[in-house]
Amino acid sequence: MQPKTTRMDQTTSSNLFDLNIDDQSSAYLSETAKWAKFFAILGFIGCGFMVLFALFAGTVFSTLRNTTGTTAEMSMLGGAFFSVFCILFALLYFFPCLYLFRFASRMQVALRNNEQPLLIESFRNLKACFRFVGILTIVVMSIYILFFLFAIIFSTPR
Repeated sequence: MQPKTTRMDQTTSSNLFDLNIDDQSSAYLSETAKWAKFFAILGFIGCGFMVLFALFAGTVFSTLRNTTGTTAEMSMLGGAFFSVFCILFALLYFFPCLYLFRFASRMQVALRNNEQPLLIESFRNLKACFRFVGILTIVVMSIYILFFLFAIIFSTPR
């Protein structure tokens, strides 16, 4: 009769075929972390621009009101809706950028100092980034499908 093995024993015994991070893998991960940090910083800047644009959307819509002749209430409602939409979009875009930045920063430190816990935390943030983007993509694709179905249903002649 074999003794029971715990989850910890199974994890340490398999250890993914004893994979190691050699010099070439380390170089690839280091360069990937640099690019990830670059894209994360660009994402943070983009979020900032979206928030700034959202704050000035009222001015843009009042200018449109003067040129198109719409009522003040319509331009205010449009500006408020657009501002809220831009701020929500910037907030949604902020989190993947944050996870990507954490991945890059922790990966660089882990490779520089040869720290396994930081390497694991780095990959955890990369997983969180992809999970967030994946779920958001599924939600957006579902909304597209619903819009498409509503367009088909309400565009058919009766």
